[in-house]
Amino acid sequence: MRRGLLFVSTALSLVAASSAFAADLPVKAPYAPVYAPTWTGFYAGVNVGGAWANGNGSGDLSGVIGGGQLGYNWQAGQFVFGIEGDFQGSSQKNSETIGTVTADEKLPWFATVRGRLGYAPGPVMFYVTGGAAWVNYEVNLSSGGTSISDNTTKSAWTVGGGVEWMFLPRWSTKLEYLYVDTGDTDVTLFGITASGRAKESIVRVGLNYHF
Repeated sequence: MRRGLLFVSTALSLVAASSAFAADLPVKAPYAPVYAPTWTGFYAGVNVGGAWANGNGSGDLSGVIGGGQLGYNWQAGQFVFGIEGDFQGSSQKNSETIGTVTADEKLPWFATVRGRLGYAPGPVMFYVTGGAAWVNYEVNLSSGGTSISDNTTKSAWTVGGGVEWMFLPRWSTKLEYLYVDTGDTDVTLFGITASGRAKESIVRVGLNYHF
């Protein structure tokens, strides 16, 4: 009988010790779900940046740009195909004085429509882009308190690239570079036609909402 009681007492002691040890074991936190973004669908957003252009050999036209973009993406595995259009307002300008005449050159706005090809192994996408652009060019001439102005819009081509990060399920931010070139083209201002070429570099950051 004493042996039986001793066995039962020893077993109960072992069970109690095992329970106390188990209570002291650290509990693993549940695994956080892995965020797997999808890039397919429409998106729209805004952007801001800077631009530097050289036109007609008259010097650099630099300034701040800002505007909006609208596009659509198709994702196939880790590859993303898309099309995007944007419109930009610009403060780019350059002034020169020759004798008594001051010439103010401006690029008030430009727009692009581009294809995009991206590689997105996760929430970050690296992409190249290219397509068509339209650049508005304006000249103001002033002398002796009198001023006249004229402007024209020229078609161009554009290429570039960037990186975009989808930091929330419907929100992404991007950093992008574009090069815009009108090529050699005729520019008519004040009734005078001359050959000119505008070459522009653009760096901008953007914020997109994905529908």
